[in-house]
Amino acid sequence: MATTRTANAHWEGPLLSGQGTVSLDSSKVGTFDVTWASRSEEPNGRTSPEELIAAAHSTCYSMALSHGLAGAGNPPEKVDTKAEVTFQPGEGITGIHLTVRASVPGLSADAFEKAAQDAKENCPVSQALKGTTITLDAALV
Repeated sequence: MATTRTANAHWEGPLLSGQGTVSLDSSKVGTFDVTWASRSEEPNGRTSPEELIAAAHSTCYSMALSHGLAGAGNPPEKVDTKAEVTFQPGEGITGIHLTVRASVPGLSADAFEKAAQDAKENCPVSQALKGTTITLDAALV
């Protein structure tokens, strides 16, 4: 069964001096401020499209890796993933780096690396971001 999630953005003014908000409407967990400066300089308590992509990618990747490991008979005790999305003004998103650390009893480092790479290639957010360079640093803890 397909699901649809909704977010809304509201923007006022020109790009460089304007400001806006993004609301997570499906979950109703919040509305967040956004500005060009929060995207291209320092966040200063505001979010950016890249931070929202990082949140989506790190979560999706963790879920995909957990599912793949469990399906192969190696359910993880824990999976911690950080996604770093790089934005270059005038160029756009230039790359995403995933760092994953997981505890998977009885799994070899080679088998974990294979599962981690498979999750990187096949999680739905990675699929949606094809065309963007995605790198991975994966290790067992």
